[in-house]
Amino acid sequence: MHASPRPAAGALPGEPLADGRAAAILCATIVLAPALGSPGKEMLQDTLKSAIVAFGAIAACLLFLLAQRRRSEPLRWHGAVFLPLLLMAYALASMAWSHAYLAGVEAVRWFVFALVAWVGLNTISRERLPMLAGCIHGAAVIASAWAALQFWTGQSPFPQSAHPASTFINRNFFAEFAVTALPFGVLLLARARQGTAIALLAFSVGFVMVALQMAGTRSAIVALWVQVLVVLPLIAWRCRAQLAWSAWPRRLKALAAAVLAATFVGLGLVPTGDAQIASERLGNAPLLRGFHRAQSIDMEDGSLNLRFLMWRDTLRAIQAHPVAGLGAGAWEREIPLYQAEGEYLETDYYAHNEVLQLLAEYGVAGWLFLLLLSAWLLQAAWRSWRDEGAAADAERPWRAVILCSLLALLLVSNAGFPWRLAATGALFALCVGALAASDARLGFTGRLLARPLRWSPRFAHAGIAAGAACLLLAAVITQRAVESERKLVGAAQLAMALTATGDPLQPRFLQARSAILQLTREGIALNPHYRKITPLVADELGRWGDWANATWIWESVLASRPHVVAILCNAARGRAAQGDVDAAMAHLERARRLQPGALPVRSVAMVLGFVHAEALKQPERGMALFHQGLDGATPEQRDTLLRQVPEPWRSRLAAQPVQTSASSR
Repeated sequence: MHASPRPAAGALPGEPLADGRAAAILCATIVLAPALGSPGKEMLQDTLKSAIVAFGAIAACLLFLLAQRRRSEPLRWHGAVFLPLLLMAYALASMAWSHAYLAGVEAVRWFVFALVAWVGLNTISRERLPMLAGCIHGAAVIASAWAALQFWTGQSPFPQSAHPASTFINRNFFAEFAVTALPFGVLLLARARQGTAIALLAFSVGFVMVALQMAGTRSAIVALWVQVLVVLPLIAWRCRAQLAWSAWPRRLKALAAAVLAATFVGLGLVPTGDAQIASERLGNAPLLRGFHRAQSIDMEDGSLNLRFLMWRDTLRAIQAHPVAGLGAGAWEREIPLYQAEGEYLETDYYAHNEVLQLLAEYGVAGWLFLLLLSAWLLQAAWRSWRDEGAAADAERPWRAVILCSLLALLLVSNAGFPWRLAATGALFALCVGALAASDARLGFTGRLLARPLRWSPRFAHAGIAAGAACLLLAAVITQRAVESERKLVGAAQLAMALTATGDPLQPRFLQARSAILQLTREGIALNPHYRKITPLVADELGRWGDWANATWIWESVLASRPHVVAILCNAARGRAAQGDVDAAMAHLERARRLQPGALPVRSVAMVLGFVHAEALKQPERGMALFHQGLDGATPEQRDTLLRQVPEPWRSRLAAQPVQTSASSR
């Protein structure tokens, strides 16, 4: 192979200054974000992790700028840092015409991504790459230890949904981070020279692989075996001259293989002690669970079918808005408009496919991001494989592992949303920054590659002032988010506890009911856009018959998410129960425009039909609404709906012929 011609690197700034505090902060951030979790339900896990990443990114940037405050020589820039800034600019613009709050959240997310990537570009030298790799691998090991604790003992200090989720709320989130971090541990193992280090790293790599089997996340398992069977062997062969493993004596090679295999198989056969995991009947031991989950990838799987529904809906949104998109972050608000008939329930708050969601929300800007990112990564992979020379050889193992990590991330991004999660998103940004820094060291210059960034002490001072303002703003946003979650989660927990008593309207619970409403009002005042938790309080109040309070909470959610059919139907029922028929009809009509055949919409039509027929003494209007509910209904739906109607209206409707969807047209 021949070395590729490239511009001289002399025009680019040299390696970072000896002050490595900014790089150390970035490394500490990537350890703390996955290693720490919230011990209580009052603070969601990714809120804590987002705060860690945001404060870490801003602190690293401030330390870097302080170190450069007297510098007049250029710093480094790279076209890869432009990519998140492109999406940030689009998100800021879409605040004017789309959902302002959701677009603002997206703008902040991409700003933090760009900050991490730029600081990494300027501070992650080749000498600091082992520290970065060690921190990433250490984070994966710590997160895996928390997952293993729950898998084997059934104990965890962190609230979770699907076990074992480590410090994450969901096991899929943990698995996506762990599989993306895995290549760094493998590289550390391949670089090790001492027997003790080789044994420890072989054990830790095997332990992370076992933890991935515990989670059973199928996209992560696929990404794991793509790495283990294809990508990592290719890297080991191509980089054999630069890695210590090729010079190991047979004794050390046997030691590494034996420890890795014994860890993976030995720990992989230890059965679970977690009741929830055992009840899933997906295999009681990690290896059995991983094998069972890998085998279950087929078109009949319920989880995959749910994703297919979301992907089809997202494709409809892309087709409807190919240029401007829905608006940054607006997928969860707008996707009910593109659901097929009968899909009246929200499937999720994210599309579970980062590529499709990016294209749906960002339009042309999303296409530019994906095409430019893909072109850069493919070019980086080709150059890393092909180029020769001392500098290229020294960079090759690091570039290969960074690209392997990004490949794993892109694989799991096709069935999840890891870019939106703090720990995995931070790892994504660090990989982009580290790869861009390698481009700069190798002299890969160009408008879309590495180039000098004009700098002066004035820029540094302005950046320090802006960084301090960002730090203050991050503290305010974090405090409001934590306080809002604490109040709303507290209200939901208290409401569920009252429901569990069987008679929540007893006078002795008056103070608790007042506390629920007070917490809810305060939480909504802090964040009126909290879709995930706020409706839980209203649902419990509706079960008690407290329609007035349930309705204003539902309607507060509709102010932010106006197309959710289930909430529209609940609000219509609440208004009807209070005698506000006009408002109830308005909610019903909005729901009918979205999903005219959905069972909840039909059910609300039956309720309002009875209100008109009996309470308002408008039998003709009541019968028209009854027919709206029954027309086109299946026999099973018709029986369910008729049971909601008291006599004599039920008998009159039952005596009429069934209206089919075909004859109604």
